[in-house]
Order: sequence, then structure tokens, then C-alpha cells
Amino acid sequence: MRSVLIINPNSTESMTNGLKPLVTALKFSDTKYTYFTAPSGPKSINNEDDAEESVTHCLPALRPLLDSHDAFLVACYSQHPLVPLLKNERAVKSARKPVTGIFEASVGTSLQIIHPDEKFGIVSTGKVWEDILTNATIKFLGSGLERFAGVETTGLNATELHDAPAEEVSRKMKQAVQRLLRKGSVGAICLGCAGMAGMDVMVREACVEELGSEGGEAVRIVDGVVAGVAWLEGAVRSGF
Repeated sequence: MRSVLIINPNSTESMTNGLKPLVTALKFSDTKYTYFTAPSGPKSINNEDDAEESVTHCLPALRPLLDSHDAFLVACYSQHPLVPLLKNERAVKSARKPVTGIFEASVGTSLQIIHPDEKFGIVSTGKVWEDILTNATIKFLGSGLERFAGVETTGLNATELHDAPAEEVSRKMKQAVQRLLRKGSVGAICLGCAGMAGMDVMVREACVEELGSEGGEAVRIVDGVVAGVAWLEGAVRSGF
């Protein structure tokens, strides 16, 4: 049986648990999915320094698991350094096992599902991610930036998405989505944080409120975890 390891590089177990229903709903029943949470380190990855720090807590604990899995998903919405580092690990590189992050998977998926005259955008957490994810997208794409609408943020970090009052979370999520839509021709919105798992309902409501029923329902909502698992499943099955 194929085995995919889904890696949460922060140390908040509840965030890992929040990913499981998304993966189960895909019904890839002939693949085994296992989950890893950082044993220590940042509770929430709120900037690039947190991402770098998380590597020191994750990589030593991950190394014993590499031989027993066929593919790896890093569930942090950033150009997380674990992605290239895992690709260079002997157990991964020698067997050419696929590795991706949810950022890379969602951007790639968005470009494939939007129409030629549409753009994709990202809704994320704290304001610091506006520059970080914009720069990451520029670096990742290299060209084709005319199809990128930009990044809008909620002002909440990953843990606050679940700990703050529900009304506040909904309001700030919807405001960020609507700011993004007002940039025009947005055909897909990426959920720019693993902690946004399951929040697509709020995003859809914001789309309908801003664009009306027909226009709002037409916007594609891309969850990086779903996109990443689907890509890895295809890569493993195809032997890429």
C-alpha cells in the first residue's frame, strides 16, 4: 500500500487533526496517510524566522520516517525550507520520492483551473505574509505574474483562526476575501494557511456577498492540503 506522510511543522496538534477530515474526504482509500506534528518549536509559524526554526525541531524526528513513506506533504503555507531539505535527504533523493508544500501545490493547481483571462489570489493570516507570499509567488512562478492578483490578510495568526471569537474570524476572513475580489477577474482563491482548513464556507459566503450568487459560486476555492494530497497521489501512482 502507498504511504504518504503529511507534515505539520508547527507543534500544535490540533492543527494536524484539522487536516485529517480534508484528506479522508478525498477517499484515496488504497493509500495510507500518516501525520507528523513537530515535537517542539513554534506553536504557529507566523513568519520566515519561525519556519527556519521549525526545521531544527522537525528534521531530526523526520529522518527515521523517510524510508517507510512514498511521498511527503509539508503542510505550512510558505516556501517552507523543509521542502527542498527533504528532497535532498538520501532516503528521498535516491528513490526520487515526491515532496511538495501546500503553497506550491495550491499555486500550481490555481493556474490550471482558472480561465486565461482570470487571476488567482491568496488569503492568508498576519500582514507580514503579504510581502512574504508575494515574493514567494514571484520566485516560484518566475513569469506569468499577470495571472496573480496578490495577497490579502486577516490580521489573525494561525492559532487565532481557531481561538478568536467565531464572529471576528468570519468578519476578518470575509473582509480579506472581498478586498482580493475587488482587484478584479479573480477566478481562484488559495487558502493561505493550513489553519484555514474547513474555512472554505466563509470564503464562499464572502464571494457570493461580493459578486452575487452566480459570480460568487464560480470562484474556485483552493485548499493547499487538498491540492497537495491530490498531486502527490497522482505523482506516486504515475511513478514521477
